[in-house]
Amino acid sequence: MIPLPEGLRSRQVDNGNGLTMHVLEAGFETADRPCVMLLHGFPELAYSWRKVMPILAQAGYYVVAPDQRGYGETLGWEADYDADVRAFGMLNLVRDVLGLVWALDIGRVAAVVGHDFGSPVAAYCALLRPDVFCSVAMMSAPFAGPPRVSSNSGTLIHDQLATLQRPRKHYQWYYSTPEANADMHACAQGVHDFLRAYFHYKSADWPDNRPYPLAAWSAEELAKMPTYYIMDLDQNMAETVAPYMPGRSQIARCEWLTDQELLVYSGAFAKTGFQGGLNWYRCATSEAYQRELMLFADQRIDVPACFIAGSSDWGVYQKPGDFEKFKAGVCSQVPGVHLIRGAGHWVQQEQPAGVGQLLIEFLESHGHSDQ
Repeated sequence: MIPLPEGLRSRQVDNGNGLTMHVLEAGFETADRPCVMLLHGFPELAYSWRKVMPILAQAGYYVVAPDQRGYGETLGWEADYDADVRAFGMLNLVRDVLGLVWALDIGRVAAVVGHDFGSPVAAYCALLRPDVFCSVAMMSAPFAGPPRVSSNSGTLIHDQLATLQRPRKHYQWYYSTPEANADMHACAQGVHDFLRAYFHYKSADWPDNRPYPLAAWSAEELAKMPTYYIMDLDQNMAETVAPYMPGRSQIARCEWLTDQELLVYSGAFAKTGFQGGLNWYRCATSEAYQRELMLFADQRIDVPACFIAGSSDWGVYQKPGDFEKFKAGVCSQVPGVHLIRGAGHWVQQEQPAGVGQLLIEFLESHGHSDQ
């Protein structure tokens, strides 16, 4: 059994879109509470929200966090690399969330909140169905709007990265390769230690995470980022993070992700592999799937929006210009922006009290409080 904090429950829900979704819930004891929907990223689970959910429930909200398509205990998806990946395209991920909302008999969601790859899913939920999703909070990955129609895609960045004096590759294109799943699932250090190093390397616990805006979407600029984003060409992700494995004393001091908590992740991914989550990247790096989203080019988010990230999170700047576009053009209402000190990429785990408070203030400022 997953060791859940008090006040959380776990169950399975048919979302009407081919999935039996595993969800965590808080604040379910009282009917008619405003709903907050929490969407995780990679390589995470609904469990990533375990510390924020009780805070929101205490403030009067019904809080729902699903294992999304390809993850954890959610069933109904294929893990084979050669399977049809269309089910992992952005529009179907939105259908998954909308189907869950309907299955739970919720008319409207006070806020849809997404972290990492959950952030664009939350953004498209709000963009496409503002009648259902009344506000949106994006975390770690700023939304730059739907892709614009363009006949010139330019030279692919990974081709440029490979020609650098220190040859590199972009992690999203690596995640789209047939080898990526086995590289992590069958790695020499084992899934548990791989995830420990991965989570540590991208957190505020790694002192060299000192992000700043990059000047351009160019190989030279991107190569300034840590290797968890811009990898050495001849290394896989497990090899990339292995040198950053924290020592036993540092692991013992890691209060935001204890070894017992990490066992929830390592147990889940040892069972399912990583291919479900990696299929999201395959769609994101596919021009065909990006053309699907061009249908919504220049459409803006019209519901209230905010952005939350750790001040030590390179995710804010990993795609140069996106943070600026989000702040000045993607939303019809000026979004709130918050960078939390003492947090890296896993902001809702590293600083849950700060995240919870910001979400409550955001919800209350737009009239979604039940208090």
